[in-house]
Amino acid sequence: MTEFRFIDDLARRLSEAVPEGVSQAREDIESNLRPILNKAFERMDLVTRDQFDAQSAVLERLREKLANLEKQLAELEGAD
Repeated sequence: MTEFRFIDDLARRLSEAVPEGVSQAREDIESNLRPILNKAFERMDLVTRDQFDAQSAVLERLREKLANLEKQLAELEGAD
C-alpha cells in the first residue's frame, strides 16, 4: 500500500506531544512511529481517495447503463 502523507504528519504531531526537555526522545518517537503507523494502516486494507473515487465513477456508470437497459427491456416488453 502506498505511504500516506498523513502518517508523517501524525507521527510528527504525536512526537510534539512529548515535553521539550526530552528532544532526543521526540526524534526517536517520531522515527519509530512511522513504520508502526504504516504497518497498522496496511493491515486495515485501506484504499486511497483516488482509488475510491475511481471505483465510485465506475459504479455510477454501471448504474446508468443498468437504468438504460431496464428502460429498454420495459419498452420491449410493452411492444408485445
